[in-house]
Amino acid sequence: MSTVVLNSTITCPACGHRKDETMPTDACVWFYECEHCKTVLKPKLGDCCVYCSYGTSRCPPMQQPGSCRGR
Repeated sequence: MSTVVLNSTITCPACGHRKDETMPTDACVWFYECEHCKTVLKPKLGDCCVYCSYGTSRCPPMQQPGSCRGR
């Protein structure tokens, strides 16, 4: 069994601001507000959450087989 990565750096596509975050282990995050420009990020088509779209690591549910499969 592989180790689940809980840290991810989100990069805002609007302003380029980067922020290190700890991801929840039991849920996908669908909205994230950039603390710099206040843009609200939403997952890209085919991704289940903002971490999968804009983070350096996919969300914990996507890192585990048989879990979250996106929308």
